[in-house]
Amino acid sequence: MSWQLASAAVLALVLAAGLAWFERTRPSAKVVSLVATLAALAVVGRIAFAPFPNVKPTTDIVLFAGLAMGAAPGFAVGAITALASNVFFGQGPWTPWQMVAWGLVGVFGGVLGRLLRGREPARLPLALVCAAAGFGYGALLDFYQWTLSATHNLASYAAVSGTSFPYNLAHAVGNFVFALAIGPAFVRALRRYRRRFEVRWAAPAVAATLLAALLVPVLAANPQAAGAAASAKSKALKYVEAAQNVDGGFGGAPRQSSSSLFTGWVALGIAAAGENPRDVHRGKATPISYTRGHLPNASDVGELERTILMLRAAGVSAQSFGRRDFVAQLKALRRPDGSWERLADHTAFGILALRAGGASPSALRTSALWLERQQNPDGGFGFGQKGGSSDADDTGSSIQALVSVGRGRKPAVRKAVAYLRKAQNADGGFGQMKQDDSNAQSTSWAVQGLVAARVNPNSLRRNRHTPISYITSLQQANGAVRYSRTSAQSPVWVTGQALTALSRKPFPVVAPKRRSPVTPAKAQSKPAATPAPKPIPKPKPAPHKSSVPIAHAAKKKQPLASHGQTIAPAKRPQTVPTAPAAHRVVPSTARAEKGSGHGGMVAALAAFAAATILLGAYLTRRRLSARA
Repeated sequence: MSWQLASAAVLALVLAAGLAWFERTRPSAKVVSLVATLAALAVVGRIAFAPFPNVKPTTDIVLFAGLAMGAAPGFAVGAITALASNVFFGQGPWTPWQMVAWGLVGVFGGVLGRLLRGREPARLPLALVCAAAGFGYGALLDFYQWTLSATHNLASYAAVSGTSFPYNLAHAVGNFVFALAIGPAFVRALRRYRRRFEVRWAAPAVAATLLAALLVPVLAANPQAAGAAASAKSKALKYVEAAQNVDGGFGGAPRQSSSSLFTGWVALGIAAAGENPRDVHRGKATPISYTRGHLPNASDVGELERTILMLRAAGVSAQSFGRRDFVAQLKALRRPDGSWERLADHTAFGILALRAGGASPSALRTSALWLERQQNPDGGFGFGQKGGSSDADDTGSSIQALVSVGRGRKPAVRKAVAYLRKAQNADGGFGQMKQDDSNAQSTSWAVQGLVAARVNPNSLRRNRHTPISYITSLQQANGAVRYSRTSAQSPVWVTGQALTALSRKPFPVVAPKRRSPVTPAKAQSKPAATPAPKPIPKPKPAPHKSSVPIAHAAKKKQPLASHGQTIAPAKRPQTVPTAPAAHRVVPSTARAEKGSGHGGMVAALAAFAAATILLGAYLTRRRLSARA
């Protein structure tokens, strides 16, 4: 077999394996849209800098994609970039080589992200890594040129590399400059945007949580409803526990890769249902041990807030977890005006997280006053500052935050409750914003806010429907709670949060007693096997006050920095055009449950790549024959 055919076969296998790997991660519609957007951006960058040989931001963008999203998505971005950009630059036997080269750059970025373990990369080291990636990309393309040479030995490869060195150097220098200029900011924005997806999904789960809260009042008024709620909670708990992955974490759907976002929300739901997250395990792996291996970025407000809330629900100290003090780190990110990133969403959850961490209401007074000033004239709150669109998600979380610091009787809370009453839909549920179709996420947030304000959710009726009856109507036979009537996206996440509502347990959730004194997960060796190494004193303000949903920690619909809610893009000025609103833009239907319905697309792409490789090999042989 000739060098050309052998290399073509290897390339085909690598591309097929890489694309199959991406498909096996069961990417959601939102992740696929982000991969497509980044590939398009990389293509535009390559075209825009075409006048400057080998100086272009393409390699940097691919590496950043892998660093922020993971190796598999990074490979997909790289491979698609090469294939799509060559529509402009010309397809040929070099295309599959470029696809593999850029795909491997994406994988390299994913490996780097794993090594950083969530930490933000420093500017200079990141720029140096991008320069190295440029040389690596050039080395593989030099290998392609080498396969076309008459002799195939080290000397001939050195000759080819020497000839192309000026171009590879220009590529590396260009990568270094681009990374130095925009690297950290680009990666930070990309990570935040990625979390936005999850956060929004989180909101639906939270909605389920609120749903539980709503159900409680219903139960009180109707014994039969109470029995139904208990049954719903039991079924939901069994469903999420069965969906736990071998690493102890949870994905958005069964058999989907674990993520800190989903794991945190589901762990909170499990704790609300009366089961300590440290007692839910696969082998020795628990949600807590998974979190220990995937610590939050010290500069990411949303991740810190969600993690603090989850650790409290497991009876683990957030002040000494993984050799880090998350409470101190979150406090350090608070601005002098009391806000976090000047966002209502982050500030509401910042208040909730610090209350879970033991902070007193007086210590959070400045933050509470800042939050109250962000209330819109209609009584609602938005993701950002005053003036943005109000939504049920942020209004519900803001009510909980204010109540948790003893401001439940203030005018701001009364106006917020009035906003929710007016925002309720005819089916009893809530949409992200007024006039939006109802969904479990927004309904749950609204319910949680109502419960925190001591308002019976069942007192809100539309056509004999209540928020709780809407949420319970979304539960399926297997125990999973649907996102809405038309979508079943991220069922594990949504169901986990629904558990909090069905159990009528507001945030922060107090850690349930352990089933056994010994924790199955090694992660708990340090944080104390007892209910809580210093059970963060429950907020002095009434218990319901601390009921604040932790959704925000991974919930809101916020711009790039969102934690994970479900709010519509309208309120997020930073929203990247490509990203659908977490809450309302559901992947369409049950297919979203499996995380992907993109198998056809990936298969078509793989087939196209294979055809390109074969055509390239054929053209190469003809070229060599002509020379002979």
